Amino acid sequence: MNDTASQTFLVLNGPNLNLLGTREPETYGSVTLSEIEASSTAHAAQTGYALDFRQTNIEGTLVDWIQEGATSAKGIILNAAAYTHTSVAIHDAIAAINVPVVEVHLSNVFAREEYRHHSYVSDVAAGVICGFGPHGYILAIDALVGMLRDQS
Repeated sequence: MNDTASQTFLVLNGPNLNLLGTREPETYGSVTLSEIEASSTAHAAQTGYALDFRQTNIEGTLVDWIQEGATSAKGIILNAAAYTHTSVAIHDAIAAINVPVVEVHLSNVFAREEYRHHSYVSDVAAGVICGFGPHGYILAIDALVGMLRDQS
């Protein structure tokens, strides 16, 4: 068995992502968060990693989970949703930890409203993936696997 089999990526999802599949399908598509979790978990397993997949509408909970990820995960995939554009607290939590964070957005935030063009996450993230829909989570897994492989 691959020695990374017991390693975990934390996948954190912010506000309103629990409504995927029914919320603004013209922007976010018709895939549910549960379906994204299933396909991401299957893909991660193929790379030798497990996922701890979570969603909350509460900013402080995301901060707590990011801090927890400093010791419980090899990397974090974060779709902070609207908090991306408003949360200094999430920025500071990421800056305080020493595991790579990949920022993910389902839509291309740069093709949307002007206020979505600014991210408090991007400058402390290892990278940003946006506009690829649910496939963005797969790309983020692959990015983390590659970064960790390059570090070893």
